[in-house]
Amino acid sequence: MTTLLIADRDPNERTGIGWLVSSYAIPFDRVMSTGTFSELIQTIDNHFPDVICIELDMITKEAWDRFKQAVRQYRPIVIVMTAEATFERAMQGIELHAADVWIKPQSPDHIRRVLTQCCRTVAQSRLGTEQAAEPNPAGVSYRSLFLPQETAGGRYQLLLLQLENPKKQTLLLSFLEDFPFSEPPVLLPLSDMIVCVFSYSGEEPVQRLRQVGKQLLAEWEASHIEPVSLVVYDSPDPSLSLQEKYLYARQALEIRFFKGYRQISAIEDKVQWVMIDPFLTPAEQRAWIDMLNDGDREKIKQWMYQEFLNMEEPYPEPGLLRTRLSSILAQVRRFMKSYYLDHGSLEERYHHIFEKILYTPILYRIVQEFLLFLYEVLEAANHQQENARTDVIEQAIRYMEEHFRNPELRLEDVARHVDRSPAYFSSLLSKKHGTTFRQLLTTIRMKEAQRLLLETKWTVQEIAEKTGFVNVNYFSKVFKGAFCKIRFSLKK
Repeated sequence: MTTLLIADRDPNERTGIGWLVSSYAIPFDRVMSTGTFSELIQTIDNHFPDVICIELDMITKEAWDRFKQAVRQYRPIVIVMTAEATFERAMQGIELHAADVWIKPQSPDHIRRVLTQCCRTVAQSRLGTEQAAEPNPAGVSYRSLFLPQETAGGRYQLLLLQLENPKKQTLLLSFLEDFPFSEPPVLLPLSDMIVCVFSYSGEEPVQRLRQVGKQLLAEWEASHIEPVSLVVYDSPDPSLSLQEKYLYARQALEIRFFKGYRQISAIEDKVQWVMIDPFLTPAEQRAWIDMLNDGDREKIKQWMYQEFLNMEEPYPEPGLLRTRLSSILAQVRRFMKSYYLDHGSLEERYHHIFEKILYTPILYRIVQEFLLFLYEVLEAANHQQENARTDVIEQAIRYMEEHFRNPELRLEDVARHVDRSPAYFSSLLSKKHGTTFRQLLTTIRMKEAQRLLLETKWTVQEIAEKTGFVNVNYFSKVFKGAFCKIRFSLKK
């Protein structure tokens, strides 16, 4: 009789696993369940279950040694369950020699496969076969990955697969379990990747395994849209343990930062990153200040592409490139402050880009997002400049309307009032209103003169003096010219 014990504080979890066992006809003769630790120990002592599904969170620190003692005494197959995908929980599973770790919520298909395999293992054990003496014939387990010197590295090669979306990992695991390997690997699913351990022998194992990786990638992409990254790793150094190989292979996954997903990296040694100074030099800082002030989008784009998207192996350490991007972002920040752009939606975008630089796994995506943000900043700065120019002209016109009676009012006086050079102010005025300073001043004076002629009984001499004209004859000449223009326009 094969027995299963489900120990979980949540009755829904216990009921759900029991229902799966029944629905999938997993060949357990008896399924028991407990909701407390004391019931768990009592059931183990009385019924000697073959397989235990235990919620780790149920076991307090004080009760931990008691449970380990029960496992050592009765030697059940242990499957640990937890809602916490942490290193501490993984180490607890290793201490218990767990057959699998289920991170809640776990897929029904995965639960079915694991429990079915546990039933087979129990059956083989009772038949006394060699295969049952060791959970997997290669002698590889999670302990091999996390504990130094647990398993010698000699004949083992690794294939690491990592999805862009870790929530789809159960799909990848199912795919690997059904894949027709000529020499099936030991599959060790982790929270962010799946480790395949092969025990190939013979010559050129890396080249052979790379072909397997290519076939895996092709068949995966033929039926799934989730991007995956693969690393094939083997070292000719026989002294390396399997844990050391795993650490080096895991480090090699960082190459996707440069290559992107849907790529295979074949590594035979520890990745050697190139060390660079991540901070901008004074010359580069000046170049960025000039490019931003000039609003030169094309030059900025070419600089970013040349700096970050034309790299070849050996690559710089990814963390240093993230620091370099942050150094550029600091220059952009200063530019934003100088134009008073460090608020509102643009400020939110700034913080969003900073997070992208820190956490986005692919370099070219960071660069593209960064460039789009830079274009928004330049557009906002240009808009701010236009508003500033408009403000300058409006201030100048108001000043002229207040001081046009002064016959000595000059271009230099108005330009000084708005803190601009006479030439620059004259250029702004021409660009904004299509007129010169003298023409605009005359227009303001003529409007006032027309009003005074209609609303007062002052003489022409008095009106000329009131509107800033020293010479009455010149006033009459200018006024007649303006009057003729008005009559001409009315006839048309």
